[in-house]
Amino acid sequence: MLRIDDITYSIDGRPLFEGASAIIPEGHKVGLVGRNGAGKTTLFRLIRGELTLDNGALSLPPRARIGGVAQEVPGNEVSLIDTVLAADTERASLFAEAETATDPARIADIQTRLADIDAWGAEARASSILRGLGFDADEQRMPCSAFSGGWRMRVALAAVLFAQPDLLLLDEPTNYLDLEGALWLESYLQKYPHTVIIISHDRGLLNRAVGAILHLEDRRLTLYSGGYDTFARTRAEQRAVLAAQAKKQDARRAHLQSFVDRFKAKASKAKQAQARVKMLEKMETIRAPEEAARTVFSFPEPEELSPPILACEGASVGYGDTVILKNLNLRIDQDDRIALLGKNGQGKSTLAKLLSGRLPALSGKLTRSSKLRIGFFAQHQVDELYIDETPLQHLQRARPEEHQSKLRARLAGFGLMAEQAETVVGRLSGGQKARLSLLLATLDAPHLLILDEPTNHLDIESREALVEALTAYSGAVILVSHDMHLLSLVADRLWLVKSGRVTPYEEDLDAYRTMLLTQDAPAKPEKPKEEKAQKRASRDEILALRAEVRKAEDRIEKLAAMRDKLSAILADPTLYEDARRADLESYNRKFAELEEAEHKAESLWLDAQDRLDQAEA
Repeated sequence: MLRIDDITYSIDGRPLFEGASAIIPEGHKVGLVGRNGAGKTTLFRLIRGELTLDNGALSLPPRARIGGVAQEVPGNEVSLIDTVLAADTERASLFAEAETATDPARIADIQTRLADIDAWGAEARASSILRGLGFDADEQRMPCSAFSGGWRMRVALAAVLFAQPDLLLLDEPTNYLDLEGALWLESYLQKYPHTVIIISHDRGLLNRAVGAILHLEDRRLTLYSGGYDTFARTRAEQRAVLAAQAKKQDARRAHLQSFVDRFKAKASKAKQAQARVKMLEKMETIRAPEEAARTVFSFPEPEELSPPILACEGASVGYGDTVILKNLNLRIDQDDRIALLGKNGQGKSTLAKLLSGRLPALSGKLTRSSKLRIGFFAQHQVDELYIDETPLQHLQRARPEEHQSKLRARLAGFGLMAEQAETVVGRLSGGQKARLSLLLATLDAPHLLILDEPTNHLDIESREALVEALTAYSGAVILVSHDMHLLSLVADRLWLVKSGRVTPYEEDLDAYRTMLLTQDAPAKPEKPKEEKAQKRASRDEILALRAEVRKAEDRIEKLAAMRDKLSAILADPTLYEDARRADLESYNRKFAELEEAEHKAESLWLDAQDRLDQAEA
């Protein structure tokens, strides 16, 4: 159980928590929500003990392990699988001690503990987690240095999930995952055996992976049962009730004040007037909840073009002599809303670059309307903003002929008001930077808007505003996102990018989600490419099973060696003298434990070998 008891904490004199309290029962999955800057990440740092409270207390059970995602896995030569395995420090230290231990009793203790924590099944479990986050069997054996920062963040996430801390703290974990990885994480968290608190703006994740919402507002914490939609309904009902009570109280107050003003000077009514004054003084003010400033996006409207605005006929695209996608036969009209589905590495970004004109077609035909304007937003563009310039200066560079007042109006249309307009980009929040990048991408009123993970730094209100803006937008939209809620509200067509091809996905997003979670590929037997993909999936499973068999065999050998040592000790006649009776009982107990461990190890080996034989058949 995590107990947050009347905590107070300030940063530079600005209070983030004042008398905040909450209790998170053991094993609960909780979503932590609140406005940007409210203090959600600070609360995590307080729980981990990285910051010191001004007042109050935070308490966990003794020896409870707290885990969170490291900033990034170092780019060293350690393989991904070994990096994840090393996250279980107890397992690693026990294996290290087992290599040097000589005392049979201690060796037996080590082996018993290794069996208790399922140490020999750890590699298969680590491999399964890495596979769920997008790494195949070959990649798991590659060094961390072979991967970019974003992919190493996935390894960091895999490591903390593998370690299974008693309290798992996750801060926007889906920001560096694709849709497939986000859905896998969602499913994994539902079955996670311990307590989870997750900061997220992904509405789908907060509806399906958690059972409660911890709301941080006005420096206080309130725990609500249910997912995000339930929380939102409850909050709306509470606000409506509070607003009605405030309105009724205002009317009552006005009525009493009117009586006082009318009769306070009249001697016969003075007593009644004074009584009403006292009533007004004692009346506890009910404040109507302040409406949050409405989040907006204002996309400029393009003129209408004749369909299609873009078409591919037998086109292929790639890099140099390497073809990534081929036989592309695609058509885009101005009213299309298309979501690109497919795992990372299948070619979604390559397709986006082809459609946006950033990559030429290697073969085939690609035609665009002569007046077509394309807007392109990708997450890396947020990182390419000029950090020492203000948003206003960015717009002045793009529109030097426009008056400053019009540029400020454009910024305001994307929620960047006067203060943010004059703040250098380096000091803006991630969400504010994303807004500026979206503004720059849509500045020319594009007929086709390509958005690659546009919501990574946007809060829930901003995501809802983006949905509204895209719905009202009169241009075509191609969307890549891990946010299922956004995709379900915006996209009316789905394209699956897989095995070098782009094909319409005829089912809906729920069917796609189910297919991913059950690893049921929508394969057609007549296509050899898809049969090959199925074989690759089987090979991953076989490699994991072989590792499990190898570990089980190693353990049987170690236990046999320990049994030989204990047998030699028990064969010593002096052990049976009265003076060593206690030692004899201890060694007999250890020998019995060892025999039990051997039986268990043999059962695990037989089970693993049977599964391997079936997989290889």
